Amino acid sequence: MLVVSWWKSLSWKVKISGSKNATLPILGASLLVNWKMTLKNVPKINDVKVFLEIIQELGASYSFEGNTLTLDTSHLDVDNLNLEKIKKIRASILLLSPLLFFFGNISIPFPGGCSIGARPIDSHLNGLKAIGYDYTFENNHISLNGKLKSGDIVLNAWFGVTSTENLIVANVLRTGQTTIMASAIEPHVMNLISFLRVAWADIKIRYDHTIIINGVENLTDGFEFEVVSDYIESGTFAIMWALASKDYIDIENARIVDLYMFLEKLKEAWVKWEDMWDDTLRVYRSQNLKKVNLQTNIYPGFPTDLQSPFAVLQTQCDGISKIHEVLFEWRLNWLVELESMWADLQILNPHQAIIVWKSNLKWGRTVTSWDLRAWASMVIAGLIAPGETRVDKVEYIFRWYENFVDKLKWLGAEIRLEG
Repeated sequence: MLVVSWWKSLSWKVKISGSKNATLPILGASLLVNWKMTLKNVPKINDVKVFLEIIQELGASYSFEGNTLTLDTSHLDVDNLNLEKIKKIRASILLLSPLLFFFGNISIPFPGGCSIGARPIDSHLNGLKAIGYDYTFENNHISLNGKLKSGDIVLNAWFGVTSTENLIVANVLRTGQTTIMASAIEPHVMNLISFLRVAWADIKIRYDHTIIINGVENLTDGFEFEVVSDYIESGTFAIMWALASKDYIDIENARIVDLYMFLEKLKEAWVKWEDMWDDTLRVYRSQNLKKVNLQTNIYPGFPTDLQSPFAVLQTQCDGISKIHEVLFEWRLNWLVELESMWADLQILNPHQAIIVWKSNLKWGRTVTSWDLRAWASMVIAGLIAPGETRVDKVEYIFRWYENFVDKLKWLGAEIRLEG
Protein backbone atom coordinates (compact mmCIF):
# COMPACT_ATOMS: atom_id res chain seq x y z
CA MET A 1 0.00 0.00 0.00
CA LEU A 2 1.23 3.49 -0.84
CA VAL A 3 0.12 6.32 1.45
CA VAL A 4 0.00 9.74 -0.22
CA SER A 5 -0.47 12.89 1.85
CA TRP A 6 -1.66 16.29 0.75
CA TRP A 7 0.95 18.06 -1.37
CA LYS A 8 3.60 20.18 0.32
CA SER A 9 4.32 22.63 -2.53
CA LEU A 10 6.58 20.37 -4.56
CA SER A 11 9.72 22.07 -5.84
CA TRP A 12 13.16 21.62 -7.43
CA LYS A 13 13.63 19.42 -10.51
CA VAL A 14 13.32 15.82 -11.68
CA LYS A 15 15.24 13.75 -14.21
CA ILE A 16 13.25 11.40 -16.41
CA SER A 17 14.38 7.76 -16.59
CA GLY A 18 14.85 5.51 -19.58
CA SER A 19 11.77 4.20 -21.35
CA LYS A 20 10.50 0.75 -20.46
CA ASN A 21 8.61 0.63 -23.76
CA ALA A 22 11.89 1.20 -25.62
CA THR A 23 14.06 -1.02 -23.43
CA LEU A 24 12.06 -4.26 -23.70
CA PRO A 25 11.87 -4.50 -27.52
CA ILE A 26 15.56 -3.56 -27.71
CA LEU A 27 16.37 -6.39 -25.29
CA GLY A 28 14.38 -8.76 -27.51
CA ALA A 29 16.17 -7.52 -30.63
CA SER A 30 19.54 -7.85 -28.87
CA LEU A 31 19.22 -11.63 -29.22
CA LEU A 32 19.66 -11.21 -32.99
CA VAL A 33 22.97 -9.41 -32.46
CA ASN A 34 24.09 -12.68 -30.86
CA TRP A 35 27.16 -11.20 -29.20
CA LYS A 36 28.14 -8.32 -26.90
CA MET A 37 26.76 -4.78 -26.59
CA THR A 38 26.28 -2.01 -24.02
CA LEU A 39 22.96 -0.28 -23.41
CA LYS A 40 22.79 3.02 -21.50
CA ASN A 41 19.88 4.73 -19.72
CA VAL A 42 18.19 1.40 -18.97
CA PRO A 43 15.59 1.77 -16.18
CA LYS A 44 15.89 -0.53 -13.18
CA ILE A 45 12.27 -1.64 -12.94
CA ASN A 46 10.61 -5.02 -12.46
CA ASP A 47 9.54 -5.64 -16.06
CA VAL A 48 13.13 -5.11 -17.22
CA LYS A 49 14.37 -7.36 -14.40
CA VAL A 50 11.96 -10.16 -15.35
CA PHE A 51 12.83 -9.86 -19.06
CA LEU A 52 16.54 -10.06 -18.25
CA GLU A 53 15.92 -13.13 -16.10
CA ILE A 54 14.09 -14.78 -18.99
CA ILE A 55 16.90 -14.20 -21.50
CA GLN A 56 19.54 -15.07 -18.88
CA GLU A 57 17.95 -18.49 -18.49
CA LEU A 58 18.11 -18.78 -22.29
CA GLY A 59 21.89 -18.40 -22.03
CA ALA A 60 22.46 -14.64 -22.16
CA SER A 61 24.74 -13.03 -19.57
CA TYR A 62 24.77 -9.44 -18.37
CA SER A 63 26.02 -6.95 -15.81
CA PHE A 64 23.95 -3.99 -14.65
CA GLU A 65 25.77 -1.03 -13.08
CA GLY A 66 23.81 2.13 -12.48
CA ASN A 67 21.68 2.38 -15.61
CA THR A 68 24.29 0.83 -17.91
CA LEU A 69 23.60 -2.73 -19.06
CA THR A 70 26.37 -4.83 -20.62
CA LEU A 71 24.84 -7.78 -22.44
CA ASP A 72 26.19 -10.92 -24.12
CA THR A 73 23.64 -12.97 -26.11
CA SER A 74 26.06 -15.31 -27.89
CA HIS A 75 25.03 -18.57 -26.14
CA LEU A 76 21.28 -19.06 -26.51
CA ASP A 77 19.37 -22.27 -25.75
CA VAL A 78 15.58 -22.34 -26.13
CA ASP A 79 15.24 -25.42 -23.89
CA ASN A 80 15.56 -23.21 -20.79
CA LEU A 81 12.66 -20.89 -21.63
CA ASN A 82 10.91 -19.99 -18.35
CA LEU A 83 7.20 -20.17 -19.13
CA GLU A 84 6.07 -18.94 -15.70
CA LYS A 85 8.02 -15.71 -16.04
CA ILE A 86 6.70 -15.19 -19.57
CA LYS A 87 3.17 -15.10 -18.13
CA LYS A 88 4.10 -12.10 -15.97
CA ILE A 89 4.81 -9.51 -18.66
CA ARG A 90 3.16 -8.86 -22.00
CA ALA A 91 6.48 -7.76 -23.51
CA SER A 92 7.61 -11.40 -23.53
CA ILE A 93 5.80 -11.67 -26.87
CA LEU A 94 8.82 -9.79 -28.24
CA LEU A 95 10.79 -13.03 -27.85
CA LEU A 96 8.81 -14.71 -30.64
CA SER A 97 10.72 -13.27 -33.60
CA PRO A 98 14.34 -13.72 -32.44
CA LEU A 99 13.78 -17.21 -31.02
CA LEU A 100 11.98 -18.37 -34.17
CA PHE A 101 14.89 -17.08 -36.23
CA PHE A 102 17.41 -19.18 -34.27
CA PHE A 103 15.43 -22.30 -33.41
CA GLY A 104 12.56 -22.51 -35.89
CA ASN A 105 9.97 -23.36 -33.26
CA ILE A 106 8.67 -22.03 -29.97
CA SER A 107 5.74 -22.57 -27.63
CA ILE A 108 4.86 -19.92 -25.04
CA PRO A 109 1.84 -19.10 -22.87
CA PHE A 110 -0.19 -16.03 -23.71
CA PRO A 111 1.78 -13.12 -22.21
CA GLY A 112 0.50 -11.20 -19.18
CA GLY A 113 0.31 -7.45 -18.54
CA CYS A 114 -2.28 -4.80 -17.73
CA SER A 115 -6.00 -5.30 -18.30
CA ILE A 116 -6.77 -2.19 -20.31
CA GLY A 117 -8.79 -3.69 -23.13
CA ALA A 118 -8.56 -6.21 -25.92
CA ARG A 119 -5.08 -6.36 -27.39
CA PRO A 120 -5.19 -9.18 -29.95
CA ILE A 121 -1.99 -10.62 -31.35
CA ASP A 122 -3.37 -11.47 -34.81
CA SER A 123 -1.11 -9.00 -36.59
CA HIS A 124 1.94 -10.54 -34.90
CA LEU A 125 0.98 -14.07 -35.84
CA ASN A 126 -0.28 -13.33 -39.35
CA GLY A 127 2.89 -11.42 -40.10
CA LEU A 128 5.02 -14.33 -38.87
CA LYS A 129 2.92 -16.76 -40.89
CA ALA A 130 3.48 -14.68 -44.05
CA ILE A 131 7.24 -15.12 -43.70
CA GLY A 132 7.11 -18.87 -43.11
CA TYR A 133 5.93 -19.75 -39.60
CA ASP A 134 2.67 -21.61 -38.90
CA TYR A 135 0.95 -21.25 -35.54
CA THR A 136 -1.54 -23.16 -33.41
CA PHE A 137 -3.28 -22.55 -30.07
CA GLU A 138 -3.58 -25.16 -27.34
CA ASN A 139 -4.21 -24.88 -23.59
CA ASN A 140 -3.57 -21.12 -23.53
CA HIS A 141 -0.29 -21.58 -25.36
CA ILE A 142 0.89 -20.32 -28.75
CA SER A 143 3.05 -22.75 -30.73
CA LEU A 144 4.92 -21.63 -33.85
CA ASN A 145 7.23 -23.50 -36.19
CA GLY A 146 8.48 -23.30 -39.75
CA LYS A 147 11.26 -21.98 -41.92
CA LEU A 148 11.96 -18.38 -42.86
CA LYS A 149 10.98 -17.53 -46.45
CA SER A 150 13.05 -15.36 -48.75
CA GLY A 151 11.77 -12.81 -51.25
CA ASP A 152 9.83 -9.55 -51.16
CA ILE A 153 6.81 -9.46 -48.82
CA VAL A 154 4.26 -6.85 -47.78
CA LEU A 155 2.88 -7.02 -44.21
CA ASN A 156 0.36 -4.98 -42.21
CA ALA A 157 0.97 -4.03 -38.58
CA TRP A 158 -2.41 -2.28 -38.15
CA PHE A 159 -0.66 0.53 -36.23
CA GLY A 160 0.09 -1.83 -33.32
CA VAL A 161 3.24 -0.89 -31.41
CA THR A 162 4.40 -4.37 -30.36
CA SER A 163 3.25 -5.93 -33.64
CA THR A 164 5.33 -3.37 -35.54
CA GLU A 165 8.31 -4.11 -33.30
CA ASN A 166 7.93 -7.86 -33.68
CA LEU A 167 7.65 -7.66 -37.46
CA ILE A 168 10.70 -5.39 -37.70
CA VAL A 169 12.81 -7.81 -35.66
CA ALA A 170 11.48 -10.82 -37.59
CA ASN A 171 12.65 -9.41 -40.92
CA VAL A 172 15.97 -7.60 -40.42
CA LEU A 173 17.89 -10.84 -41.15
CA ARG A 174 15.45 -12.26 -43.71
CA THR A 175 16.62 -12.40 -47.31
CA GLY A 176 14.56 -9.99 -49.42
CA GLN A 177 12.69 -6.75 -48.88
CA THR A 178 9.92 -6.41 -46.29
CA THR A 179 7.38 -3.61 -46.48
CA ILE A 180 5.38 -3.09 -43.28
CA MET A 181 2.28 -1.02 -43.92
CA ALA A 182 0.31 0.86 -41.24
CA SER A 183 3.29 0.76 -38.90
CA ALA A 184 3.37 2.36 -35.48
CA ILE A 185 5.89 5.22 -35.27
CA GLU A 186 5.85 5.87 -31.52
CA PRO A 187 9.17 7.15 -30.07
CA HIS A 188 10.00 3.74 -28.61
CA VAL A 189 9.50 2.10 -32.03
CA MET A 190 11.86 4.67 -33.54
CA ASN A 191 14.38 3.93 -30.77
CA LEU A 192 14.27 0.21 -31.65
CA ILE A 193 14.92 1.10 -35.30
CA SER A 194 17.84 3.33 -34.26
CA PHE A 195 19.27 0.44 -32.21
CA LEU A 196 19.04 -1.94 -35.17
CA ARG A 197 20.55 0.64 -37.52
CA VAL A 198 23.55 0.98 -35.20
CA ALA A 199 23.86 -2.81 -35.56
CA TRP A 200 23.87 -2.27 -39.39
CA ALA A 201 20.27 -3.23 -40.15
CA ASP A 202 18.90 -1.62 -43.34
CA ILE A 203 15.62 0.05 -42.35
CA LYS A 204 13.87 3.00 -43.99
CA ILE A 205 10.79 4.91 -42.83
CA ARG A 206 8.32 6.69 -45.09
CA TYR A 207 6.01 9.56 -44.19
CA ASP A 208 2.88 7.36 -44.49
CA HIS A 209 3.67 4.95 -41.61
CA THR A 210 5.45 2.55 -43.97
CA ILE A 211 8.66 0.81 -42.87
CA ILE A 212 10.88 -0.82 -45.51
CA ILE A 213 13.48 -3.39 -44.46
CA ASN A 214 16.16 -4.84 -46.72
CA GLY A 215 17.45 -7.96 -45.02
CA VAL A 216 21.14 -8.13 -44.13
CA GLU A 217 23.27 -11.22 -43.60
CA ASN A 218 24.10 -10.47 -39.96
CA LEU A 219 24.16 -7.70 -37.37
CA THR A 220 27.33 -6.17 -35.96
CA ASP A 221 28.25 -6.25 -32.26
CA GLY A 222 30.44 -4.49 -29.73
CA PHE A 223 28.59 -1.16 -29.88
CA GLU A 224 27.04 1.20 -27.33
CA PHE A 225 23.50 2.49 -27.56
CA GLU A 226 21.40 4.81 -25.38
CA VAL A 227 17.76 4.04 -24.63
CA VAL A 228 15.46 7.00 -25.13
CA SER A 229 13.95 8.66 -22.04
CA ASP A 230 10.29 7.99 -21.20
CA TYR A 231 8.07 10.73 -22.61
CA ILE A 232 5.07 9.23 -20.77
CA GLU A 233 6.84 9.68 -17.43
CA SER A 234 7.53 13.29 -18.49
CA GLY A 235 3.85 13.89 -19.17
CA THR A 236 2.87 12.30 -15.87
CA PHE A 237 5.20 14.57 -13.92
CA ALA A 238 4.08 17.61 -15.93
CA ILE A 239 0.52 17.09 -14.69
CA MET A 240 1.74 16.67 -11.12
CA TRP A 241 3.66 19.95 -11.33
CA ALA A 242 0.73 21.84 -12.84
CA LEU A 243 -1.44 20.80 -9.89
CA ALA A 244 0.95 20.52 -6.94
CA SER A 245 4.14 22.55 -7.38
CA LYS A 246 4.99 25.64 -5.35
CA ASP A 247 5.79 27.79 -8.40
CA TYR A 248 7.28 25.60 -11.11
CA ILE A 249 9.38 22.49 -11.55
CA ASP A 250 11.91 21.61 -14.24
CA ILE A 251 11.72 18.22 -15.95
CA GLU A 252 15.07 17.10 -17.39
CA ASN A 253 15.34 14.64 -20.31
CA ALA A 254 11.71 15.48 -20.98
CA ARG A 255 11.51 14.40 -24.65
CA ILE A 256 9.67 17.61 -25.50
CA VAL A 257 9.74 16.74 -29.20
CA ASP A 258 7.60 13.66 -28.50
CA LEU A 259 5.01 15.51 -26.40
CA TYR A 260 3.65 18.02 -28.91
CA MET A 261 -0.04 17.04 -28.78
CA PHE A 262 0.05 16.57 -25.01
CA LEU A 263 1.68 19.97 -24.45
CA GLU A 264 -0.85 21.61 -26.77
CA LYS A 265 -3.65 20.19 -24.60
CA LEU A 266 -1.93 21.50 -21.46
CA LYS A 267 -1.79 24.92 -23.07
CA GLU A 268 -5.48 24.65 -24.01
CA ALA A 269 -6.25 23.97 -20.33
CA TRP A 270 -4.28 27.13 -19.43
CA VAL A 271 -1.29 25.29 -18.00
CA LYS A 272 1.83 27.40 -18.52
CA TRP A 273 5.00 25.64 -19.62
CA GLU A 274 8.32 26.59 -21.22
CA ASP A 275 11.00 24.84 -23.25
CA MET A 276 14.17 25.71 -21.32
CA TRP A 277 16.51 24.16 -23.94
CA ASP A 278 18.68 21.08 -23.49
CA ASP A 279 15.40 19.09 -23.41
CA THR A 280 14.30 20.61 -20.08
CA LEU A 281 10.60 21.34 -19.68
CA ARG A 282 9.51 23.91 -17.07
CA VAL A 283 5.90 23.47 -15.89
CA TYR A 284 4.26 26.11 -13.70
CA ARG A 285 1.66 25.69 -10.98
CA SER A 286 -1.58 26.56 -12.73
CA GLN A 287 -4.74 28.12 -11.30
CA ASN A 288 -8.13 28.70 -12.93
CA LEU A 289 -7.80 25.79 -15.33
CA LYS A 290 -10.09 25.81 -18.34
CA LYS A 291 -12.16 22.87 -19.56
CA VAL A 292 -10.49 20.83 -22.28
CA ASN A 293 -11.53 17.87 -24.41
CA LEU A 294 -9.16 15.14 -25.47
CA GLN A 295 -9.19 12.22 -27.86
CA THR A 296 -6.44 9.62 -27.72
CA ASN A 297 -4.88 8.39 -30.93
CA ILE A 298 -1.87 6.67 -32.42
CA TYR A 299 1.35 8.70 -32.41
CA PRO A 300 1.71 11.60 -33.00
CA GLY A 301 -1.79 11.98 -31.52
CA PHE A 302 -2.54 12.33 -27.82
CA PRO A 303 -1.01 9.26 -26.09
CA THR A 304 -3.45 6.78 -24.57
CA ASP A 305 -0.95 6.31 -21.72
CA LEU A 306 -1.44 9.95 -20.68
CA GLN A 307 -5.23 9.85 -20.81
CA SER A 308 -5.51 8.66 -17.19
CA PRO A 309 -3.22 11.30 -15.63
CA PHE A 310 -4.82 14.01 -17.76
CA ALA A 311 -8.25 13.06 -16.40
CA VAL A 312 -7.07 14.10 -12.93
CA LEU A 313 -6.14 17.50 -14.36
CA GLN A 314 -9.61 17.71 -15.92
CA THR A 315 -11.21 17.29 -12.47
CA GLN A 316 -9.63 20.65 -11.59
CA CYS A 317 -10.91 22.47 -14.69
CA ASP A 318 -13.90 24.80 -14.81
CA GLY A 319 -16.58 23.54 -17.18
CA ILE A 320 -17.40 20.17 -18.70
CA SER A 321 -14.42 18.27 -20.12
CA LYS A 322 -14.73 15.27 -22.42
CA ILE A 323 -12.57 12.17 -22.86
CA HIS A 324 -12.69 9.97 -25.94
CA GLU A 325 -10.47 6.90 -25.53
CA VAL A 326 -10.13 5.55 -29.05
CA LEU A 327 -7.64 2.73 -28.54
CA PHE A 328 -8.73 0.64 -25.53
CA GLU A 329 -12.34 -0.01 -24.62
CA TRP A 330 -11.77 -0.78 -20.92
CA ARG A 331 -9.35 1.99 -20.09
CA LEU A 332 -11.98 4.40 -18.74
CA ASN A 333 -13.18 1.98 -16.05
CA TRP A 334 -10.60 3.28 -13.60
CA LEU A 335 -12.56 6.55 -13.39
CA VAL A 336 -14.78 4.93 -10.75
CA GLU A 337 -11.83 5.39 -8.38
CA LEU A 338 -11.82 9.15 -9.02
CA GLU A 339 -15.58 9.10 -8.55
CA SER A 340 -15.07 7.50 -5.12
CA MET A 341 -13.01 10.61 -4.24
CA TRP A 342 -16.06 12.73 -5.15
CA ALA A 343 -14.98 13.69 -8.64
CA ASP A 344 -18.07 14.71 -10.62
CA LEU A 345 -17.94 12.56 -13.75
CA GLN A 346 -19.91 10.17 -15.94
CA ILE A 347 -18.73 7.18 -17.96
CA LEU A 348 -20.95 7.34 -21.03
CA ASN A 349 -19.81 4.14 -22.77
CA PRO A 350 -16.64 2.01 -23.02
CA HIS A 351 -14.89 4.77 -24.99
CA GLN A 352 -16.27 8.08 -23.71
CA ALA A 353 -16.62 9.96 -20.44
CA ILE A 354 -17.29 13.49 -19.25
CA ILE A 355 -15.88 15.27 -16.20
CA VAL A 356 -18.31 17.86 -14.87
CA TRP A 357 -16.91 21.01 -13.30
CA LYS A 358 -14.10 21.40 -10.81
CA SER A 359 -14.08 18.95 -7.89
CA ASN A 360 -12.59 19.14 -4.42
CA LEU A 361 -11.26 15.59 -4.22
CA LYS A 362 -12.05 13.89 -0.91
CA TRP A 363 -9.24 12.41 1.16
CA GLY A 364 -9.22 9.42 3.50
CA ARG A 365 -10.00 7.00 0.70
CA THR A 366 -8.37 3.70 -0.24
CA VAL A 367 -8.34 3.44 -4.03
CA THR A 368 -7.34 0.60 -6.28
CA SER A 369 -5.32 0.56 -9.49
CA TRP A 370 -6.60 -0.74 -12.80
CA ASP A 371 -3.37 -0.49 -14.76
CA LEU A 372 0.06 1.15 -14.67
CA ARG A 373 -1.11 4.59 -15.75
CA ALA A 374 -4.23 4.62 -13.60
CA TRP A 375 -1.98 3.86 -10.62
CA ALA A 376 0.10 6.98 -11.25
CA SER A 377 -3.12 8.93 -11.73
CA MET A 378 -4.38 7.94 -8.29
CA VAL A 379 -1.08 9.15 -6.80
CA ILE A 380 -1.63 12.53 -8.48
CA ALA A 381 -5.18 12.61 -7.08
CA GLY A 382 -3.79 11.82 -3.64
CA LEU A 383 -1.34 14.70 -3.86
CA ILE A 384 -4.11 17.25 -4.42
CA ALA A 385 -6.64 15.78 -1.96
CA PRO A 386 -6.18 17.05 1.63
CA GLY A 387 -5.24 14.37 4.15
CA GLU A 388 -4.10 10.84 3.30
CA THR A 389 -5.04 8.70 0.31
CA ARG A 390 -4.08 5.03 0.17
CA VAL A 391 -3.28 3.46 -3.18
CA ASP A 392 -3.06 -0.32 -3.43
CA LYS A 393 -1.34 -2.62 -5.97
CA VAL A 394 2.04 -1.01 -5.39
CA GLU A 395 3.66 -3.54 -7.74
CA TYR A 396 2.75 -1.14 -10.54
CA ILE A 397 5.34 1.45 -9.46
CA PHE A 398 8.07 -1.17 -9.56
CA ARG A 399 6.97 -2.39 -12.99
CA TRP A 400 7.19 0.97 -14.77
CA TYR A 401 8.40 4.03 -12.87
CA GLU A 402 12.02 3.96 -11.77
CA ASN A 403 12.56 5.33 -8.25
CA PHE A 404 9.09 6.89 -8.36
CA VAL A 405 8.60 7.20 -4.60
CA ASP A 406 12.14 8.51 -4.04
CA LYS A 407 11.71 11.11 -6.79
CA LEU A 408 8.51 12.41 -5.18
CA LYS A 409 10.10 12.49 -1.72
CA TRP A 410 13.05 14.45 -3.13
CA LEU A 411 10.58 16.98 -4.49
CA GLY A 412 8.90 17.35 -1.10
CA ALA A 413 5.91 14.99 -1.29
CA GLU A 414 4.66 13.28 1.86
CA ILE A 415 4.52 9.71 0.54
CA ARG A 416 5.43 6.33 2.02
CA LEU A 417 5.13 2.59 1.45
CA GLU A 418 3.34 0.47 4.04
CA GLY A 419 3.21 -3.29 4.34
